[in-house]
Amino acid sequence: MYTRKRILVTGGSGFLGSHLCERLLREGDDVLCLDNFFTGTKDNILHLLDNPHFELIRHDVTFPLYVEVDEIYNLACPASPIHYQFDPVQTTKTCVHGAINMLGLAKRVRAKIFQASTSEVYGDPEVHPQPESYWGSVNPIGRRSCYDEGKRCAETLFFDYHRQHKLRIKVARIFNTYGPRMHPNDGRVVSNFIVQALQNEPITIYGDGRQTRSFCYVDDLIEAFIRLMSTDDECTGPMNLGNPGEFTIRELAETIIAMTGSASKLTFTQLPSDDPMQRKPDISLARKVLDWEPRISLEQGLQPTIAYFEQLLKGSQ
Repeated sequence: MYTRKRILVTGGSGFLGSHLCERLLREGDDVLCLDNFFTGTKDNILHLLDNPHFELIRHDVTFPLYVEVDEIYNLACPASPIHYQFDPVQTTKTCVHGAINMLGLAKRVRAKIFQASTSEVYGDPEVHPQPESYWGSVNPIGRRSCYDEGKRCAETLFFDYHRQHKLRIKVARIFNTYGPRMHPNDGRVVSNFIVQALQNEPITIYGDGRQTRSFCYVDDLIEAFIRLMSTDDECTGPMNLGNPGEFTIRELAETIIAMTGSASKLTFTQLPSDDPMQRKPDISLARKVLDWEPRISLEQGLQPTIAYFEQLLKGSQ
């Protein structure tokens, strides 16, 4: 009897997408990886191309797609400010049109569908830590709004398709995640600091460095994806997925300097507009429903991440 699930991963050659594709193949599934390579790269999935159960399609989710699948993970969207602010109109289209197209596909083939939402839906939060019941504090017309509001609208669409068409949905709100295959020039704090430290360059901190973030290692996050997707249909989310361990940006920089043995010094510059001062997930729901919480400490996760960037920088010389 044929038991392999056929699973579509949009944004499958990106940071999270490539790790998810890898995990699904290990689970014994057929994986259809879709990407337009705006921020993703074939280097992330080169090692999968010879697998007969893996297929790569170059496609943009803002256009309809016609395939036969059992499950869909919708991860397609630039997720760092540098990338999503490069073409903000296209970012909103990717969030909204992409959700419409993937939901339409799920409706046609009766597939279960997962939405990679974001902690950015909470904006600059006035509640700390952020539970799923918090509606957020978001600027609808700021420079980050293309992503923040795009993802909020995508959540709206997912729940309306669920209510109106009985679609089986799973919505995950992802907090800061790091690990190998992060884009070296995406402007995210972990990759920025590691690249600067490895090159003994000044480490750029926006603001005074007292703003906090919570950092989840990619393997922990992917485990949560798999568990959420396998829950009963009544479990739709939204569900916070991230590491509740909270660090200041300055603490992160000092940890990376120590771990790399870098001669880098800290430099401080102006904080970007609408940059949240606090970001920490309340993962009570994930603990209860998924029996999940992150296992990998910041230092444990930084070791393979630093090693990845060391190899990347050597290869570019």
